[in-house]
Amino acid sequence: MEILPIPEPFIGGIDFGEGPRWHDGRLWYSDFYQYSVNAASLDGTVEVIVEVPGQPSGLGWMPNGDLLVVSMRDRRVMRYDGVALHEHGDLSEIATSLCNDMAVDAEGRAYVGNFGFDLHSGEDFAPATLGLVQTDGSTEAAADGLAFPNGAVITPDGATFIVGESFASQFTAFDFGPEGRLENRRLWAAVPGTIPDGCCYDAEGGIWYADAIGRAAVRVVEGGEITHRVETELNCFAVMLGGDDRRTLFLVTAPGSHPDEVQGLGQGRIESVPVEIPGVGLP
Repeated sequence: MEILPIPEPFIGGIDFGEGPRWHDGRLWYSDFYQYSVNAASLDGTVEVIVEVPGQPSGLGWMPNGDLLVVSMRDRRVMRYDGVALHEHGDLSEIATSLCNDMAVDAEGRAYVGNFGFDLHSGEDFAPATLGLVQTDGSTEAAADGLAFPNGAVITPDGATFIVGESFASQFTAFDFGPEGRLENRRLWAAVPGTIPDGCCYDAEGGIWYADAIGRAAVRVVEGGEITHRVETELNCFAVMLGGDDRRTLFLVTAPGSHPDEVQGLGQGRIESVPVEIPGVGLP
């Protein structure tokens, strides 16, 4: 396993960042408790794109360029057309707790995870159902019995969906069937001793993922071999490969994940480190 250098600071002042995406030459991300979706240029300039009162999380884009953003508390996917937020899909009948991360395919179909149970109040674990929001905004269950479905990737050929199950310490793969429905569920990689969170895919078939309990991001390949690791001072909750050549790994970090640890404090940040293998696929 290769250990990467200590990451460099990129931006600070975040409460709790999530859903980093490289899009149109900038790093986009949500801040849970500042209730905003932001975009950071490589010089560190940050623009607030839109405020999301229901607490933003996962991000993606429709083919026409509209931004999709998960509204966690009301369990909806919102669409931002550059002017205003509109409800795009209602997952309240599918998600049993806060909605969280999301991957959006090239057609604009959105795959949305949720906690499954009230994590922050100490409720007992319960499995969750991954939601699918079709391009017309209709919603359906995509896969059930998942142990906290979290970060997910779509391979560049558009054939495979891979989702991290945080509370099972594994990545689970599916094939895409008609109308984006998920088929042929299988184990992609077991990652025991880690909690997979936000993740991204690279050109050699590896997944970089944040280890939510390890203060690190690690790279895993199908079957479970860990090939690379980069350690962070704070807990790491999401990663994204970006930069002009997609060879910069951005790491979203914070002192913790519970609101009492981070809300209103601005102690979270995004850091970066160069890697050799560029990012591909979605998100």
